[in-house]
Amino acid sequence: MAEVTIFHNPRCSKSRQALDEVAGAGVEPTVVQYLKEPLDRAGLVRLLAMLEDAPGALVRRDPRFKELGLTASDVETAEQVVDVLEAHPELMERPVLVKGDRAVIGRPTERVRLFIEG
Repeated sequence: MAEVTIFHNPRCSKSRQALDEVAGAGVEPTVVQYLKEPLDRAGLVRLLAMLEDAPGALVRRDPRFKELGLTASDVETAEQVVDVLEAHPELMERPVLVKGDRAVIGRPTERVRLFIEG
């Protein structure tokens, strides 16, 4: 099986559930705490190129998003998403799993199992 990397926030219950799901599949992932080790521009571009979801799905629409005055039209394209996440890594949706040349947002948690098995 290809190596699995998970972009993780230990304070997030969905992110912790994803880690449990991966471990339950017998996989020991590489864990990247993206708030401590934010992706640079090139890393964000690579991640978006692998992502099975639309680029805008990688951006959380939480109170911080609104506090920054952002709207959905600010994160429609991959380039816009890279700009926003480079400046505000805390807005990256989590968890994100990478295996080979594919990546998926692990929400809902069932997606994690399907991704690991697929």
